[in-house]
Amino acid sequence: MGKKSRPSFKKRQKEMARQQKQQDKQAQRRARSEQKGDANPRAGGVDPDIEGIRPGPQPLPTEWHYQQEPERPKEADKDES
Repeated sequence: MGKKSRPSFKKRQKEMARQQKQQDKQAQRRARSEQKGDANPRAGGVDPDIEGIRPGPQPLPTEWHYQQEPERPKEADKDES
């Protein structure tokens, strides 16, 4: 019966590179999670996207308001008839 052959040098190098890549990824994940934990809390604890919004219907923005036509004097209507 033959002996088990040893893993080739290339195979060992490939496996070591794979393990190193996994360790690097894990370190990046840890660093990212630590950054998220250390992030400065928002001033006053309010999300800027929803700041100033009240429950219920919201007022229309100023560019959506209808412009009212100036009222004409009633005397001008009588003169035209």
